[in-house]
Amino acid sequence: MKLKRLETFHNEFVCMVRATDEEGAIGWGQCSTYNADITAQVFHRQIVPWALGQETGDIAGLVARIERAEHKFPGSYRNRAMAGLDTALWDLAGRRAGLPVAALIGGTAGPVRAYASSMRRELTPEAEAERLKRICGEQGFTAAKFRIGAEMGEDRDQWEGRTEAIIPAVTAALPGIETLVDANSGFGVARAIAVGRMLQDHGVGHFEEPVPWWDLEATRAVAGALEIDVAGGEQEVETGRFAQMVGIRAVDIVQPDVMYLGGLAKTLQVARMAEAAGLPVTPHAANLGLVTMATMHLLRALPNAGKYLEFSIEGDDYYPWQRGLFAGDPFRVTDGQLTVSEAPGWGIEPDPGWLARATYTDSDAATGSAYGALYHETLGARL
Repeated sequence: MKLKRLETFHNEFVCMVRATDEEGAIGWGQCSTYNADITAQVFHRQIVPWALGQETGDIAGLVARIERAEHKFPGSYRNRAMAGLDTALWDLAGRRAGLPVAALIGGTAGPVRAYASSMRRELTPEAEAERLKRICGEQGFTAAKFRIGAEMGEDRDQWEGRTEAIIPAVTAALPGIETLVDANSGFGVARAIAVGRMLQDHGVGHFEEPVPWWDLEATRAVAGALEIDVAGGEQEVETGRFAQMVGIRAVDIVQPDVMYLGGLAKTLQVARMAEAAGLPVTPHAANLGLVTMATMHLLRALPNAGKYLEFSIEGDDYYPWQRGLFAGDPFRVTDGQLTVSEAPGWGIEPDPGWLARATYTDSDAATGSAYGALYHETLGARL
Protein backbone atom coordinates (compact mmCIF):
# COMPACT_ATOMS: atom_id res chain seq x y z
CA MET A 1 0.00 0.00 0.00
CA LYS A 2 1.46 3.37 -1.02
CA LEU A 3 1.69 6.50 1.07
CA LYS A 4 -0.58 9.19 -0.33
CA ARG A 5 -0.50 12.10 2.11
CA LEU A 6 1.46 13.49 5.07
CA GLU A 7 0.14 16.27 7.28
CA THR A 8 1.70 18.00 10.27
CA PHE A 9 0.22 19.87 13.22
CA HIS A 10 2.81 21.71 15.26
CA ASN A 11 3.67 24.35 17.80
CA GLU A 12 7.10 25.23 19.18
CA PHE A 13 7.27 22.07 21.29
CA VAL A 14 5.38 19.26 19.54
CA CYS A 15 4.77 18.20 15.93
CA MET A 16 2.11 15.58 15.26
CA VAL A 17 2.12 13.74 11.93
CA ARG A 18 -0.84 12.13 10.15
CA ALA A 19 -0.03 9.63 7.40
CA THR A 20 -2.69 8.51 4.91
CA ASP A 21 -2.31 5.66 2.46
CA GLU A 22 -3.92 5.34 -0.96
CA GLU A 23 -6.95 3.55 0.48
CA GLY A 24 -7.55 6.23 3.08
CA ALA A 25 -6.20 4.40 6.14
CA ILE A 26 -4.44 6.74 8.56
CA GLY A 27 -1.79 6.60 11.24
CA TRP A 28 -0.67 9.16 13.82
CA GLY A 29 2.94 9.80 14.75
CA GLN A 30 5.04 12.48 16.35
CA CYS A 31 8.37 14.11 15.62
CA SER A 32 10.67 14.53 18.58
CA THR A 33 9.85 17.32 21.00
CA TYR A 34 11.34 20.83 21.30
CA ASN A 35 11.97 23.25 18.43
CA ALA A 36 9.24 21.28 16.72
CA ASP A 37 8.46 24.20 14.43
CA ILE A 38 11.95 23.79 12.97
CA THR A 39 11.58 20.01 12.84
CA ALA A 40 8.32 20.40 10.91
CA GLN A 41 10.17 22.34 8.21
CA VAL A 42 12.82 19.63 8.02
CA PHE A 43 10.07 17.02 7.81
CA HIS A 44 8.40 18.64 4.81
CA ARG A 45 11.65 19.57 3.07
CA GLN A 46 13.73 16.43 3.60
CA ILE A 47 11.45 13.55 4.63
CA VAL A 48 8.16 14.03 2.81
CA PRO A 49 9.52 14.13 -0.78
CA TRP A 50 11.19 10.75 -0.39
CA ALA A 51 8.27 9.14 1.44
CA LEU A 52 5.21 10.05 -0.63
CA GLY A 53 4.29 7.42 -3.17
CA GLN A 54 6.37 4.76 -1.43
CA GLU A 55 5.16 1.45 -0.03
CA THR A 56 4.19 1.64 3.65
CA GLY A 57 4.81 -2.01 4.54
CA ASP A 58 8.62 -1.96 4.89
CA ILE A 59 9.13 0.82 7.42
CA ALA A 60 12.74 -0.01 8.19
CA GLY A 61 13.56 -0.17 4.49
CA LEU A 62 11.93 3.20 3.80
CA VAL A 63 13.74 4.83 6.72
CA ALA A 64 17.06 3.45 5.47
CA ARG A 65 16.41 4.70 1.93
CA ILE A 66 15.57 8.20 3.18
CA GLU A 67 18.71 8.26 5.30
CA ARG A 68 20.76 7.42 2.23
CA ALA A 69 18.96 9.98 0.11
CA GLU A 70 19.63 12.63 2.79
CA HIS A 71 23.13 11.36 3.60
CA LYS A 72 24.55 14.89 3.62
CA PHE A 73 22.30 15.75 6.55
CA PRO A 74 22.98 13.18 9.28
CA GLY A 75 22.19 14.02 12.85
CA SER A 76 19.57 15.33 15.18
CA TYR A 77 17.05 17.30 13.14
CA ARG A 78 16.82 14.79 10.31
CA ASN A 79 16.20 12.00 12.79
CA ARG A 80 13.78 14.02 14.92
CA ALA A 81 11.81 14.58 11.73
CA MET A 82 12.17 10.95 10.65
CA ALA A 83 10.56 9.88 13.91
CA GLY A 84 7.34 11.53 12.77
CA LEU A 85 7.19 9.41 9.63
CA ASP A 86 8.29 6.20 11.34
CA THR A 87 5.83 6.41 14.23
CA ALA A 88 2.94 7.39 11.95
CA LEU A 89 3.63 4.39 9.71
CA TRP A 90 3.77 2.00 12.66
CA ASP A 91 0.43 3.34 13.87
CA LEU A 92 -1.02 3.00 10.38
CA ALA A 93 0.24 -0.61 10.16
CA GLY A 94 -1.30 -1.45 13.52
CA ARG A 95 -4.63 0.10 12.61
CA ARG A 96 -4.75 -1.77 9.31
CA ALA A 97 -3.94 -5.06 11.06
CA GLY A 98 -6.22 -4.40 14.04
CA LEU A 99 -3.27 -4.99 16.38
CA PRO A 100 -1.21 -2.93 18.83
CA VAL A 101 2.25 -2.02 17.58
CA ALA A 102 3.71 -4.26 20.28
CA ALA A 103 2.14 -7.26 18.52
CA LEU A 104 3.64 -6.22 15.18
CA ILE A 105 7.15 -6.45 16.64
CA GLY A 106 6.76 -9.74 18.47
CA GLY A 107 5.17 -8.67 21.75
CA THR A 108 1.75 -8.44 23.32
CA ALA A 109 -0.49 -5.95 25.03
CA GLY A 110 -0.21 -5.88 28.81
CA PRO A 111 1.35 -4.14 31.81
CA VAL A 112 4.71 -2.36 31.89
CA ARG A 113 6.48 -1.70 35.18
CA ALA A 114 7.54 1.93 35.47
CA TYR A 115 9.91 3.95 37.58
CA ALA A 116 9.02 7.42 38.84
CA SER A 117 11.43 9.73 37.02
CA SER A 118 12.14 13.12 38.58
CA MET A 119 13.42 15.87 36.29
CA ARG A 120 14.18 18.41 39.02
CA ARG A 121 17.39 19.72 40.50
CA GLU A 122 16.11 22.91 42.10
CA LEU A 123 14.53 21.02 45.00
CA THR A 124 16.36 20.54 48.26
CA PRO A 125 17.35 16.97 49.07
CA GLU A 126 14.72 16.85 51.81
CA ALA A 127 11.96 18.17 49.53
CA GLU A 128 12.84 15.73 46.75
CA ALA A 129 12.98 12.82 49.18
CA GLU A 130 9.56 13.69 50.58
CA ARG A 131 8.08 14.20 47.10
CA LEU A 132 9.32 10.86 45.79
CA LYS A 133 8.15 9.06 48.93
CA ARG A 134 4.68 10.55 48.52
CA ILE A 135 4.39 9.83 44.79
CA CYS A 136 5.65 6.26 45.11
CA GLY A 137 3.18 5.69 47.91
CA GLU A 138 0.24 7.18 46.02
CA GLN A 139 0.88 5.52 42.66
CA GLY A 140 2.59 2.31 43.71
CA PHE A 141 5.95 2.81 42.01
CA THR A 142 8.57 0.28 43.08
CA ALA A 143 11.46 2.26 41.59
CA ALA A 144 12.37 5.94 41.36
CA LYS A 145 15.07 8.10 39.77
CA PHE A 146 16.47 11.38 41.04
CA ARG A 147 19.00 13.87 39.73
CA ILE A 148 22.54 14.42 40.97
CA GLY A 149 25.28 16.82 39.92
CA ALA A 150 24.45 19.63 37.52
CA GLU A 151 23.46 19.11 33.89
CA MET A 152 26.67 19.29 31.82
CA GLY A 153 28.19 20.50 35.10
CA GLU A 154 31.91 19.87 34.56
CA ASP A 155 32.17 18.66 38.17
CA ARG A 156 30.15 21.59 39.49
CA ASP A 157 27.12 20.58 41.53
CA GLN A 158 23.72 22.26 41.30
CA TRP A 159 24.86 23.84 44.53
CA GLU A 160 27.73 22.85 46.73
CA GLY A 161 27.14 19.60 48.58
CA ARG A 162 23.78 18.77 47.00
CA THR A 163 24.89 15.44 45.50
CA GLU A 164 26.38 14.23 48.79
CA ALA A 165 23.20 15.26 50.60
CA ILE A 166 20.54 13.98 48.24
CA ILE A 167 21.86 10.43 47.87
CA PRO A 168 21.36 9.44 51.53
CA ALA A 169 18.22 11.58 51.84
CA VAL A 170 16.32 9.89 49.01
CA THR A 171 17.54 6.35 49.58
CA ALA A 172 16.63 6.55 53.28
CA ALA A 173 13.16 7.85 52.41
CA LEU A 174 12.47 4.99 49.98
CA PRO A 175 13.09 1.70 51.79
CA GLY A 176 12.21 -1.22 49.56
CA ILE A 177 12.16 1.02 46.47
CA GLU A 178 14.80 0.54 43.77
CA THR A 179 16.67 3.79 43.20
CA LEU A 180 18.30 5.21 40.10
CA VAL A 181 20.19 8.45 39.46
CA ASP A 182 20.86 10.64 36.42
CA ALA A 183 23.95 12.87 36.32
CA ASN A 184 23.18 14.30 32.85
CA SER A 185 26.87 14.32 31.86
CA GLY A 186 27.72 16.27 35.00
CA PHE A 187 31.04 14.79 36.11
CA GLY A 188 34.57 14.05 34.99
CA VAL A 189 35.84 10.50 35.32
CA ALA A 190 37.44 10.82 38.78
CA ARG A 191 34.45 12.55 40.35
CA ALA A 192 32.01 10.15 38.63
CA ILE A 193 33.83 7.17 40.12
CA ALA A 194 33.86 8.74 43.58
CA VAL A 195 30.12 9.52 43.36
CA GLY A 196 29.47 6.06 41.96
CA ARG A 197 31.06 4.44 44.98
CA MET A 198 28.84 6.53 47.23
CA LEU A 199 25.83 5.39 45.18
CA GLN A 200 26.88 1.77 45.61
CA ASP A 201 27.18 2.24 49.35
CA HIS A 202 23.58 3.50 49.45
CA GLY A 203 22.15 0.73 47.29
CA VAL A 204 21.49 2.73 44.12
CA GLY A 205 21.44 0.41 41.11
CA HIS A 206 21.55 2.64 38.02
CA PHE A 207 23.98 5.49 37.25
CA GLU A 208 22.97 7.35 34.11
CA GLU A 209 25.24 9.56 31.97
CA PRO A 210 27.94 10.00 34.62
CA VAL A 211 30.34 11.82 32.26
CA PRO A 212 29.95 13.79 28.99
CA TRP A 213 27.76 11.55 26.88
CA TRP A 214 29.87 11.76 23.73
CA ASP A 215 33.00 10.43 25.46
CA LEU A 216 32.52 6.68 25.23
CA GLU A 217 36.00 5.92 26.54
CA ALA A 218 35.37 8.00 29.64
CA THR A 219 32.03 6.26 30.13
CA ARG A 220 33.71 2.89 29.79
CA ALA A 221 36.34 3.92 32.37
CA VAL A 222 33.62 4.77 34.88
CA ALA A 223 31.68 1.57 34.17
CA GLY A 224 34.83 -0.52 34.55
CA ALA A 225 35.65 0.98 37.93
CA LEU A 226 32.20 0.47 39.48
CA GLU A 227 29.84 -2.35 40.37
CA ILE A 228 26.74 -0.17 39.85
CA ASP A 229 25.18 -0.37 36.38
CA VAL A 230 26.25 2.57 34.21
CA ALA A 231 23.68 3.59 31.61
CA GLY A 232 23.81 5.83 28.55
CA GLY A 233 22.74 6.46 24.98
CA GLU A 234 19.81 8.84 25.16
CA GLN A 235 21.56 11.59 23.16
CA GLU A 236 22.79 9.34 20.38
CA VAL A 237 21.09 9.79 17.02
CA GLU A 238 22.96 7.34 14.80
CA THR A 239 23.03 3.54 14.98
CA GLY A 240 26.76 3.56 14.22
CA ARG A 241 27.49 5.26 17.52
CA PHE A 242 25.46 2.61 19.32
CA ALA A 243 27.50 -0.04 17.55
CA GLN A 244 30.65 1.58 18.97
CA MET A 245 29.10 1.89 22.43
CA VAL A 246 28.06 -1.74 22.51
CA GLY A 247 31.24 -2.93 20.84
CA ILE A 248 33.51 -1.50 23.54
CA ARG A 249 30.94 -2.20 26.29
CA ALA A 250 30.98 1.43 27.38
CA VAL A 251 27.73 0.92 29.31
CA ASP A 252 25.90 -1.78 31.20
CA ILE A 253 22.46 -0.54 30.12
CA VAL A 254 21.69 0.84 26.64
CA GLN A 255 19.27 3.79 26.53
CA PRO A 256 18.12 4.84 23.06
CA ASP A 257 15.37 7.46 22.79
CA VAL A 258 12.83 6.35 20.17
CA MET A 259 12.21 9.93 19.03
CA TYR A 260 15.76 11.31 19.11
CA LEU A 261 17.03 8.28 17.20
CA GLY A 262 14.48 8.52 14.41
CA GLY A 263 11.73 6.11 15.32
CA LEU A 264 10.95 2.54 16.26
CA ALA A 265 12.65 0.85 13.30
CA LYS A 266 16.09 2.23 14.20
CA THR A 267 15.50 1.63 17.90
CA LEU A 268 14.83 -2.03 17.15
CA GLN A 269 18.19 -2.19 15.35
CA VAL A 270 19.90 -0.84 18.47
CA ALA A 271 18.00 -3.26 20.69
CA ARG A 272 19.21 -6.18 18.58
CA MET A 273 22.80 -4.95 18.88
CA ALA A 274 22.43 -4.82 22.63
CA GLU A 275 20.79 -8.25 22.75
CA ALA A 276 23.67 -9.79 20.82
CA ALA A 277 26.06 -8.35 23.41
CA GLY A 278 23.94 -9.51 26.35
CA LEU A 279 22.97 -5.97 27.36
CA PRO A 280 19.53 -4.79 28.49
CA VAL A 281 17.70 -1.85 26.91
CA THR A 282 15.98 0.70 29.14
CA PRO A 283 15.01 3.51 26.75
CA HIS A 284 14.98 7.20 27.56
CA ALA A 285 11.40 8.50 27.73
CA ALA A 286 11.43 11.74 29.67
CA ASN A 287 8.07 13.33 28.82
CA LEU A 288 4.48 12.37 28.25
CA GLY A 289 4.48 12.77 24.51
CA LEU A 290 4.34 9.80 22.15
CA VAL A 291 7.84 8.74 23.21
CA THR A 292 6.45 7.16 26.36
CA MET A 293 3.71 5.20 24.59
CA ALA A 294 6.13 4.03 21.87
CA THR A 295 8.55 2.90 24.56
CA MET A 296 5.79 0.99 26.33
CA HIS A 297 5.07 -0.99 23.17
CA LEU A 298 8.79 -1.56 22.63
CA LEU A 299 9.34 -2.90 26.15
CA ARG A 300 6.44 -5.35 25.73
CA ALA A 301 8.30 -6.89 22.78
CA LEU A 302 12.04 -6.85 23.53
CA PRO A 303 13.62 -10.07 24.81
CA ASN A 304 16.29 -7.88 26.45
CA ALA A 305 13.94 -5.24 27.83
CA GLY A 306 15.23 -3.50 30.93
CA LYS A 307 13.48 -3.74 34.25
CA TYR A 308 11.23 -0.74 33.84
CA LEU A 309 9.84 2.11 31.79
CA GLU A 310 11.02 5.65 32.47
CA PHE A 311 7.91 7.59 33.44
CA SER A 312 8.11 11.31 34.08
CA ILE A 313 6.35 12.41 37.25
CA GLU A 314 6.46 16.06 36.17
CA GLY A 315 3.07 17.51 35.37
CA ASP A 316 1.86 20.44 33.33
CA ASP A 317 3.50 22.93 35.69
CA TYR A 318 6.90 21.64 34.57
CA TYR A 319 5.98 20.68 30.99
CA PRO A 320 3.05 22.97 30.11
CA TRP A 321 3.24 21.85 26.50
CA GLN A 322 2.12 18.35 27.56
CA ARG A 323 -1.31 19.67 28.46
CA GLY A 324 -4.08 18.28 26.28
CA LEU A 325 -1.91 16.43 23.75
CA PHE A 326 -3.99 13.26 23.69
CA ALA A 327 -7.63 12.37 24.14
CA GLY A 328 -8.51 10.51 27.31
CA ASP A 329 -5.90 9.37 29.84
CA PRO A 330 -3.41 7.10 28.01
CA PHE A 331 -0.78 7.27 30.79
CA ARG A 332 -2.77 6.08 33.78
CA VAL A 333 -0.56 4.53 36.47
CA THR A 334 -1.94 1.65 38.54
CA ASP A 335 0.23 -0.04 41.16
CA GLY A 336 3.35 1.38 39.54
CA GLN A 337 2.46 0.03 36.10
CA LEU A 338 1.12 1.38 32.82
CA THR A 339 -0.73 -0.70 30.26
CA VAL A 340 -0.35 -1.29 26.54
CA SER A 341 -3.94 -1.84 25.47
CA GLU A 342 -5.31 -4.13 22.77
CA ALA A 343 -6.28 -1.05 20.74
CA PRO A 344 -4.74 -1.00 17.26
CA GLY A 345 -1.62 1.02 16.55
CA TRP A 346 -0.31 3.06 19.45
CA GLY A 347 -3.78 3.03 21.00
CA ILE A 348 -3.96 6.80 21.39
CA GLU A 349 -5.49 9.74 19.53
CA PRO A 350 -4.34 13.37 19.43
CA ASP A 351 -6.78 15.68 21.17
CA PRO A 352 -8.94 17.49 18.56
CA GLY A 353 -8.66 20.74 20.48
CA TRP A 354 -4.88 20.59 20.44
CA LEU A 355 -4.89 19.89 16.70
CA ALA A 356 -7.21 22.84 16.09
CA ARG A 357 -4.77 25.20 17.82
CA ALA A 358 -1.68 23.89 16.01
CA THR A 359 -0.07 25.19 12.82
CA TYR A 360 -1.14 22.95 9.96
CA THR A 361 0.82 21.92 6.86
CA ASP A 362 -0.39 19.49 4.19
CA SER A 363 1.70 17.56 1.67
CA ASP A 364 0.19 15.22 -0.89
CA ALA A 365 1.64 13.07 -3.63
CA ALA A 366 1.87 16.00 -6.05
CA THR A 367 4.08 17.94 -3.63
CA GLY A 368 6.85 15.41 -3.80
CA SER A 369 6.46 14.22 -7.37
CA ALA A 370 9.50 16.02 -8.79
CA TYR A 371 11.69 14.88 -5.94
CA GLY A 372 10.26 11.40 -6.15
CA ALA A 373 11.08 11.18 -9.84
CA LEU A 374 14.64 12.33 -9.17
CA TYR A 375 14.93 9.78 -6.40
CA HIS A 376 13.87 6.89 -8.60
CA GLU A 377 16.02 7.97 -11.54
CA THR A 378 19.27 8.75 -9.73
CA LEU A 379 19.24 6.84 -6.45
CA GLY A 380 16.56 4.20 -6.59
CA ALA A 381 18.70 1.46 -8.13
CA ARG A 382 21.38 1.86 -5.49
CA LEU A 383 19.13 2.36 -2.48
